Amino acid sequence: MLKQRLQQKLLQKLSPQQIQMIKLLEVPTLQIEQRIKKELEENPALEEGPEDEEVPSTEEDGEEERVEENDKDNDEFTLDDYIEEDDIPEYRLQANNYSKDDEKRSEIPFAGASSFQEHLESQLALRDLTDKQKILGEYIIGNIDEDGYLRRELASIVDDMAFLQNVTTTEEELEDVLKIIQDLEPAGVGARTLRECLLLQLEKKDHSQPALKLAHSIIRDHFEEFSKRHYDKIIIRLGIAETELKAAIEQVLKLNPKPGGVYSDPFTKISQPIIPDFILELSEDGFDLHLNSRNLPELRLSSAYNEMLRDYSRGKSNKKEMKDAVQFVKQKIDSARWFIDAIKQRQNTLLLTMNAILEYQKEYFIDGDETKLKPMILKDVAEMTDLDISTVSRVANSKYIQTHFGIFPLKFFFSEGLQTDSGEEVSTREIKRILQDCIDNEKKRKPLTDERLTEILQEKGYQIARRTVAKYREQLNIPVARLRREI
Repeated sequence: MLKQRLQQKLLQKLSPQQIQMIKLLEVPTLQIEQRIKKELEENPALEEGPEDEEVPSTEEDGEEERVEENDKDNDEFTLDDYIEEDDIPEYRLQANNYSKDDEKRSEIPFAGASSFQEHLESQLALRDLTDKQKILGEYIIGNIDEDGYLRRELASIVDDMAFLQNVTTTEEELEDVLKIIQDLEPAGVGARTLRECLLLQLEKKDHSQPALKLAHSIIRDHFEEFSKRHYDKIIIRLGIAETELKAAIEQVLKLNPKPGGVYSDPFTKISQPIIPDFILELSEDGFDLHLNSRNLPELRLSSAYNEMLRDYSRGKSNKKEMKDAVQFVKQKIDSARWFIDAIKQRQNTLLLTMNAILEYQKEYFIDGDETKLKPMILKDVAEMTDLDISTVSRVANSKYIQTHFGIFPLKFFFSEGLQTDSGEEVSTREIKRILQDCIDNEKKRKPLTDERLTEILQEKGYQIARRTVAKYREQLNIPVARLRREI
């Protein structure tokens, strides 16, 4: 049964300008240039040009009055908002704060090299194989990843060959072809596990050397104990001396756990440089913080579109085509003005947030000593700037600052706090630095356990739990004590 009822709802909707501003705020310097170029291509009412270039005025006072009279007949918008020259922004998006040595360098093109799979296929073509083996071999090579491993099960490949290639085969046939592939270069390619990869490499070495022969035996028969570093068990089971085990381990460490990486061409992968969003310079007068906007073009409203709007407004025709044309021009000018304002607001928000971080961590930015970093969270910066926490988060995300002691992501300066015995609040980054120093200086034959690390920190006045130490150790990508043990 249908019923009618009256209901009130309180909703908050973002305007198109606010959405555009939020999106631009998240974009780092490396991508904002592309975003501006895209807007220049899509919106003809937006153009780039020198800051001191003004929109030419071709209207006389009498003509402007007639424009106003014609505009009064249209209640939808006011033409004065679009033809006033004073509305043209007079700020620049490009700062000439760099030297001639910093000129943009063009990338040198390199000739394309063959892929890792093509390298294997070229070797496979030299082997004496049947037509079916060639098909199976090419399909297996296609399933080898960039590290050189075959991650897919042979049973699954059997099904793939039947459904996709219409080729009937068995796991035994695939195993025979895989052994041929595993004999190709680089050594270890086509392995399905790390243990198999290391064994393939050891089998191609000279086993007349005792250390290599022992290494092969350890990986083949005692890989689990070796991976967990239970060296005492290996010594007892094999009846060897500690020096012999150490020599065998040195041979294993010379092997490549990712054989596919040997063939990767450094020229085929162009590393993405880090472009800092902020540049901080320290002088005798203090800090000088500015945005890195050297590659950003200058933006302004198109003078041609302003003239076009004037021409349309002088016509008294009520034809639909004329109204549509005026509405189109108005829409493009609106979009251009919104974009320019959003860029300007983006600059102000970035500088406001970074200045707050600079003020909060002033002692650290003087010399870059991590021990001077204060505990700081997003809420602290939001309270200093009267911005929302989500806005501060967008500014800190994917943004970098260049200082006189290096380039750092803005997230680097945020950390939680921990109170010492004296009541002083210190950054968790200082705790991590102490942990790193302790582990770097530990005896590798008997590495420090999490319990011992907790005791050391407590002796230094940091009241911290063992589980917290384990969490910080994992964040530093440091394995447990057992896996750090060496002989």
